[in-house]
Amino acid sequence: MRHEKYFSLKNLTFLIIIIALIFFPYVADSRTLTILMTQIFIFSILAMSYDILLGYTGIVSFGHAMFFGIGAYTTAILLSTYNNTMMIFLISIIVGMIFAGIVSFLVGLLTLRLKSHFFAMLTLAISGLFLVVAEKWRTVTKGNDGFTFRAPDVFRDRVIFYFFVLVCLVVVFLVLRRFVNSPLGKVLIAVRENEQRTRSLGFRTLHYKVTASVVAGVLASLSGSLYAISLRFVNTSVMSMDITLDALLMTIIGGVGTLIGPIVGSLVIETAQHYLSGLANDYPIFERWIIFFGMLYILAVIFFPKGIVGTVYVKYLTWKSKKAKPQLPTQSVPLVKDKERFE
Repeated sequence: MRHEKYFSLKNLTFLIIIIALIFFPYVADSRTLTILMTQIFIFSILAMSYDILLGYTGIVSFGHAMFFGIGAYTTAILLSTYNNTMMIFLISIIVGMIFAGIVSFLVGLLTLRLKSHFFAMLTLAISGLFLVVAEKWRTVTKGNDGFTFRAPDVFRDRVIFYFFVLVCLVVVFLVLRRFVNSPLGKVLIAVRENEQRTRSLGFRTLHYKVTASVVAGVLASLSGSLYAISLRFVNTSVMSMDITLDALLMTIIGGVGTLIGPIVGSLVIETAQHYLSGLANDYPIFERWIIFFGMLYILAVIFFPKGIVGTVYVKYLTWKSKKAKPQLPTQSVPLVKDKERFE
């Protein structure tokens, strides 16, 4: 049983994908594709953090970019103020995650008592407040103009940064998979399905929702720090509504309530944005590439109502149930015996 657990088909598939991603920079041998895959990994972490809220707890937040921006600005400010060493970079990640955890804890206590769209609107307002602070505090953030900074020297090689982000993605995925399969994760799913009934069973649902908010905020800060390093530049766009919408679309298109879904959604959206915007150089019609991107999203929702991973999983379960359904044996009695019996 233990061998079957560790060498299941799911774990084997996961291992094959990791090996393929390790060899990808050497097989592709393209700086552009390496940077694109790095961006996909970064936004996969952001989308998985949002999936903890939306997919596993049933919380719709419009202020998730706030934590992404906290991580980005913390890393950029510390690296521009102090030496651009690997130690300072790691410290900036930790400081950003701690700050995001504190903010998400306070915001969760203030807002998670509200229901549905009231909570979503309040998170949008608080995120807008942080955006205004980033715009007006020009002595630190340089406002809308932003500022550049030097990344650690080891990350001058984009392949090394690719592997660093890949390791972060794998670790986050494994930690979140353990988190959602734990008793705490089961309670979060119960809150999503029926919060009132979960509360009647004796669970303090607010505590669990705040915990989910803190986990999501901390991981969003990590993705923001990695995003800032990938650009070597930061401005107020890291706190814009576009970041939250990207995380929301990645989660919905990939599959809500599945950790693999946000990764697939990130792959689809980042790849579509890259190639649709690139076609504008050759075909003027693609200068309005956002229209085609919207059409792609509509088609994805129509043909994959539960997201790509969710729909495929439902189809697989349907096929498996039909295959496992026992067939009633049909007894065929020879006609000769029937004739003899009646004679």
